[in-house]
Amino acid sequence: MARSEIKAGWLGWGRRGTAGAAIPMALGFEGVTQRFGDVTALSGVSLSVEPGEIVALLGQSGCGKTTLLRLAAGVERPSEGRVLLEGRDVSSPSAFVEPEHRGVGFVFQDYALFPHLTLSENVRFGLRGQGGAATEATALKALARVGLAELAASYPHMLSGGEQQRVALARAIAPRPGILLMDEPFSNLDRRLRDVVRDETAALLEETGATSVIVTHDPEDAMRIADRIVLMQAGRIVQTGTGEELYRNPVSLFAARFFCDLTEVEGRVSGGAVDTPLGRFAAPGLAEGTEAVVCIRPHRVRIVPKGYYLPGRLVARRFLGEVDHLQVAVAGFDRPLTVRAALSDEIAVGDEVGVEIPSDEVLVFPAADQ
Repeated sequence: MARSEIKAGWLGWGRRGTAGAAIPMALGFEGVTQRFGDVTALSGVSLSVEPGEIVALLGQSGCGKTTLLRLAAGVERPSEGRVLLEGRDVSSPSAFVEPEHRGVGFVFQDYALFPHLTLSENVRFGLRGQGGAATEATALKALARVGLAELAASYPHMLSGGEQQRVALARAIAPRPGILLMDEPFSNLDRRLRDVVRDETAALLEETGATSVIVTHDPEDAMRIADRIVLMQAGRIVQTGTGEELYRNPVSLFAARFFCDLTEVEGRVSGGAVDTPLGRFAAPGLAEGTEAVVCIRPHRVRIVPKGYYLPGRLVARRFLGEVDHLQVAVAGFDRPLTVRAALSDEIAVGDEVGVEIPSDEVLVFPAADQ
């Protein structure tokens, strides 16, 4: 089938509510360490994922996210510690359960579709325990849910990246796994397509009810799709919680940086606060004399008329649609302050302005966190 024919026949995602429900399983990691030669990919990781919970493993490349996912799937065996399914050890040498017997579905980052098999045959690959007619019906139902039933006889190379991702998802959900693992499922998609696929995937996960663990390096993906986020750094868990909890109350400078671009100003704690050219900000929990970093989120800064709050001068302005990207010079501060805000057309580059920085929106961390 030609590419143009595929595009003409593509009708979008299938009707919501038609995916088969799974029986969700609990997933646990106890003191898991994973070494690859001299490299320690995971160091003493413990984590419990409740049945039906959607958890995002968030972090930079190389922090151990995918390794944790592969241990859950049984693709790798831990150097130390245990992986638990429903409280049962499935990773120890004496109790190891092979991947095909774990009741786990896996969507790989590169989709891992078989190029010589049709879409239907790719989905049927994970349904070998069923009879021929039942297998075909289940495969077509899964493809219909992701809007690709009409292309069941097509081959992966005839599809776009977004369509291939949907086939991989259909293959993973077709057996109704109790746990669904997804490795960077949206990273290969362009921005507009990414939003649609992410939202439809979230709806699909809710329908199946499967316990889901999704690896991503994008905090927006994590916040939009997960019940709980697990932020990782260098093989360890840094912080867990809802997206709002991690954004509003990051436990470290690393965590704060991960969720937002920041203007960072160094200073020293004196009298329970840090004095900076941008103002004096409370430093709760930090000892007197501690070297600190004051973190200001660009979209929390307000630009007001000249004569109010901190005096500044607008030195650059870029229109971004709903907001403007602004650079404001402030006396005593060695670089322009970055601001993201909707600005009146009456204010032009070069104008004197006031800068309001709400103190309750400022984060202060020990400089040693860096």
